[in-house]
Amino acid sequence: MSRKLLVMVGAGLLLATSVHAPAALAQVKPPSTPDEPGGRWGEAKKKAVDIGSQPARDVGMSKREIPPILEKAFNDPYSLKGLKTCRALASEVTNLNAVLGADYSVGNEYTENRAGKLAEAGGKTIINSIIPFRGLVREVTGAAPADRHMNAVVDAGLARRGFLRGVHLKQGCKTKF
Repeated sequence: MSRKLLVMVGAGLLLATSVHAPAALAQVKPPSTPDEPGGRWGEAKKKAVDIGSQPARDVGMSKREIPPILEKAFNDPYSLKGLKTCRALASEVTNLNAVLGADYSVGNEYTENRAGKLAEAGGKTIINSIIPFRGLVREVTGAAPADRHMNAVVDAGLARRGFLRGVHLKQGCKTKF
């Protein structure tokens, strides 16, 4: 990819993110396929918004909200309180899927949009260069600890989903997620 094209892509991302920066993402999801609602362009727009709002999060002006179901998972990922039926287990897994994105599926082929990944990396580089001493600023403002907490609650959500799927299977449940 030529340098001129990379600069144009970076500038486009910068423009897109400056227009939509306040609407930061709160959910963690895998990339959508072109035939899903939103498709590649919807996913690209979400990434652009996320990248563009990063400086506001870095200085503490904007924060990502953690979905309550992930906080619940963080506090006790292996609890079965209130989940006595197959339907309740399936409902909890479905709620986790809504926040975390689709679970791993055997046989899915991994594909990647290389041009999209290059544009994303370029956009992140441009945006992240706005704040000097970014790492230190993120620690002082609390953005880095907030990101570490977000990663921890996502990990807990993934653990909880796997645990609940195992319980669902062990109980011989036939309900779908």
